[in-house]
Amino acid sequence: MVVWWVYGGYILVPTKSSGVYYGYMINIKIHTKDFELTPAIQEYVEKKVRSLEKFLSADTTLAEVEIGKTTNHQKTGDIFRAEVNISSKKEQFFAEEETSDLYASIDAVRDELERIIVSQKEKKQSLFRRGASKVKALLKHIRPD
Repeated sequence: MVVWWVYGGYILVPTKSSGVYYGYMINIKIHTKDFELTPAIQEYVEKKVRSLEKFLSADTTLAEVEIGKTTNHQKTGDIFRAEVNISSKKEQFFAEEETSDLYASIDAVRDELERIIVSQKEKKQSLFRRGASKVKALLKHIRPD
């Protein structure tokens, strides 16, 4: 049995190696359209969205998930749509996907969000490094007399 403590928005989970794991807890709101939300679907969505926590900063506060059946009259079967909007004070990430399987749509949205978040983080890091290298080059030319 795993015991979780919630302290100031953080989840404290005891681990075998380090004692306590500090992870930020994202608030997740799930909306459905044209079908019933089952506990299995809710658990699956929460698991997939929580797997993105490691890529996000601590000020991320809300993940809004909308899943639904877009049409009932397709020849090929039902089309399911999943969309996730993750918002914080500084950033906002959005992805949506439509496939013939609900779980495949959720997986595809999660993968797309991971790609977007990682690329945004890499852009920030490269911008910082470019600025730092320019400052370093500028400081090399300044010589104390």
